[in-house]
Amino acid sequence: MTEIADIALDAERCWEAVAARDGGSDGAFVYAVRSTGIYCRPSCPSRRPRREQVAFFALPDAAELAGFRACKRCAPREACPADPAAGVVAAACAVIAARLEQPPSLDDLGAAVGMSPHHLQRTFKRLVGVSPRAYADALRLDALKGRLRAGERVSEAIDAAGYGSPSRVYERADAQLGMPPAVYRGGGKGMQIGFTIVDSALGRLLVAATGRGLCAVSLGDDDEHLEYELRAEYRMAEIVRDDEIGAAVGVIQAYLDGRRPSMELPLDVQATAFQRQVWQALQAIPYGETRTYMQLAEGLGNPKAVRAVGRACATNPVSLVVPCHRAVGSDGKLHGFRWGLGRKQALLDMERKGAAAG
Repeated sequence: MTEIADIALDAERCWEAVAARDGGSDGAFVYAVRSTGIYCRPSCPSRRPRREQVAFFALPDAAELAGFRACKRCAPREACPADPAAGVVAAACAVIAARLEQPPSLDDLGAAVGMSPHHLQRTFKRLVGVSPRAYADALRLDALKGRLRAGERVSEAIDAAGYGSPSRVYERADAQLGMPPAVYRGGGKGMQIGFTIVDSALGRLLVAATGRGLCAVSLGDDDEHLEYELRAEYRMAEIVRDDEIGAAVGVIQAYLDGRRPSMELPLDVQATAFQRQVWQALQAIPYGETRTYMQLAEGLGNPKAVRAVGRACATNPVSLVVPCHRAVGSDGKLHGFRWGLGRKQALLDMERKGAAAG
């Protein structure tokens, strides 16, 4: 799941409304629980989760884009949006969902919901977290993943998910799947994966490996959620708790403590040729330094591949070992890190301090 919470929401006020089961806040936002993968309206009568497990979203569509499912008990999608703009954006989401095979242009979408294209683009991104085009891409990819997981043939899943041709899947979705569609469909069938979850300088650390090498390195705050994400990605694999992979864990913990600048650990990850190129370029960035997405693309001989480089960073399954945190925007600012920009900044600060100390 990704964090796409609306920056305009006051998290503390939202939490107060949830704690009070305030029906007057229904439609103003929804809250999602990371440990269950479910989102609810504020007045939901279900048992209250721990605060650290909760994320807030301006719209149900934003919560679903982040990977959460609607609560069947309180039916949060049925709550009327409190903000008129939210109602317009919700209508735009419905239009996009109905036309996945050929998503509407921004002009057509604006005309369909009665809002100027420029205003719609800004409002949509503020409330959902991504642009209308990115939302359509995410819906299509989610549909493809769902059909592949259900065991549909690759060609049928591609067609049913709204992709115009198989080539579009291999150009775009393949990078987000992290492996070819046929392999993803197998859900890691035949693989044996051992994992462990331990404390680290940046929260809980999950390390998973096959007999050939590491296949997942994740950071988080909740063990249950970390394990859930691993099992969701490799649903057909034999996954067991294995604290015997402690040697690799010790190396990563030492790195996070600032005691080890390099990690030469064996990897076992599925990737496209382009992803491997990007990941190798990331590993070549010296400890304590950064490169912009543009510099990485230029280094690969394809200056126009900036966005593709960004996607390859986002789909890196072995964070830290493949240091995607060393990729920054052309303006020097931090962009998109699966484990949170706070952790990305902490990693860069730790590396710079270690490099300066020598």
